[in-house]
Amino acid sequence: MKKNILLLTLFISFLSCIDKKVVPKTETPFVWEAANVYFLLTDRFNNGDTLNDNTLNRNKPTSKLRGFEGGDIRGIIQKIEEGYFTDLGINAIWMTPIVEQIHGSVNEGSGDTYGFHGYWTKDWTALDPNFGTKDDLSELVEKAHAKGIRIVLDAVINHTGPVTDIDEVYPNDWVRTIPKCTYDSYNNYINCTLVENLPDVLTENTESVALPSILMEKWKKEGRYEQEMAELDAFFNETGYPRAPKYYIMKWLSDYIVDFGIDGYRVDTVKHTYEDVWTDFSKVCQSKFDLFKQKNPTKVLDNNSFFLVGEVYGYGIKGKKLYDFGDKKVDYFSNGFNSLINFDFKTDAQKPYEEIFSNYSNILHSDLKGFSIMNYTSSHDDGEPFDKKREKSIEAGTKLLLTPGISQIYYGDETARSLEILGTTGDATLRSFMNWNDIETNLKTKEILTHYQKLGQFRKNHPSIGAGKHELITVIPYTFSRIYVKENFKDEVIIVLDIPKGEKEISVGSIFKNGETVKDAYSGKVTKIKNGKALLNTDFNIVLLEKIEP
Repeated sequence: MKKNILLLTLFISFLSCIDKKVVPKTETPFVWEAANVYFLLTDRFNNGDTLNDNTLNRNKPTSKLRGFEGGDIRGIIQKIEEGYFTDLGINAIWMTPIVEQIHGSVNEGSGDTYGFHGYWTKDWTALDPNFGTKDDLSELVEKAHAKGIRIVLDAVINHTGPVTDIDEVYPNDWVRTIPKCTYDSYNNYINCTLVENLPDVLTENTESVALPSILMEKWKKEGRYEQEMAELDAFFNETGYPRAPKYYIMKWLSDYIVDFGIDGYRVDTVKHTYEDVWTDFSKVCQSKFDLFKQKNPTKVLDNNSFFLVGEVYGYGIKGKKLYDFGDKKVDYFSNGFNSLINFDFKTDAQKPYEEIFSNYSNILHSDLKGFSIMNYTSSHDDGEPFDKKREKSIEAGTKLLLTPGISQIYYGDETARSLEILGTTGDATLRSFMNWNDIETNLKTKEILTHYQKLGQFRKNHPSIGAGKHELITVIPYTFSRIYVKENFKDEVIIVLDIPKGEKEISVGSIFKNGETVKDAYSGKVTKIKNGKALLNTDFNIVLLEKIEP
């Protein structure tokens, strides 16, 4: 009898489990269209290895902030290990170029400048010793991936570094040195040099050319000539491309994909080459990304494609898919790019929240459906950022991190790093060393950082913020929802801005149902929905509502 009762009890328990339909929670996917990207100058972020601060006899005095300052790959690794990026909700890091730079300096009138920024390439196949080693890069990618952070490097195909007293010019079947661009027509952005003494790669050339002797001699001295030549032979045999300058460079840049497993490239000076260059570059990158996944199945993070975001200087979301040269309009999205940097956002950020959010959502889910834009409030070469004096850091963070699209935090946005440095000229004022000390000593800095952390983590946990559809719920208090659906994953949140501190009554529309438990991710407070509303009492004027799974 007791045995029968036990069996009956187990059977009833089994039926109860079936009735509850227990389904494992779907893991939040990484979505590039909703990424929270941290953009840093490798040389200016964190010095992790003081032994590489001075290499290649780069000893000339420079203008202020125009020389190497010590930041390196090892310093980025340290901050990954410390959890700095995780605390910020960062899920992708974009680093300025780390390939070997010219060894000499350029006098730009006010003093000497070295290639600390990474955009003056000497050799695409090597890392610059000031930044670190390939072992460092391998470790960085591995440790970033372990924390769910993607790595985006910076690709320069348009030009080499300047000519100096110790850096030769590439041969004339590789580069042009005249004329200087006049920027008054499509062709006068492309068949010319950006500035004087910045040799322009002949990316329009499809004829085979020999390797520059300066590279071959360099590789021989370094003991890797045979290896590099064998790899080039294999690449050209595999692809069938002619040995034209652009394809050599594509091979060298794609090596960082198959050798290290990087996840994307931010592409420099996109509009200064014909767009077919980027169509081909996209194909090469994706092929090498597929090969990396095939060779390293245990290192595959997801089934996302290789990510390419382009710097088409002056492009904005208002142009939708097209960039207008005046005499020609070009669609770069249809020529290899998943995303373009959005130069409109720094001025759009002056507008009210709803005007920004609804406009961006509408465009991203219509004309730009399937693509994305990368928003920023400050950057390394934009002298007119949203908040140059750092007087509106909280507002800047709120608007950047809650606007549809990809968010790009420029290093120090989250710590109000000064963008006006006395004694600097030009873009050097935007590139000071990261203000780590302020985090420890300045209460205002801590407040700004905490704000970025809370919003950043919420954004990371909810792809609906960047990739979802925006819907207004109430004007006062300003309340809206974001909804993202893909396959069997659905993400819904409600956000309230500029609501008074203290007691709050928030309408949740049809997003949350009566009886469901929700959490305000900003304050940490938890409540249940009753009569279509969430009641909260917090010390903040912002609410980030998310559903808590039972």
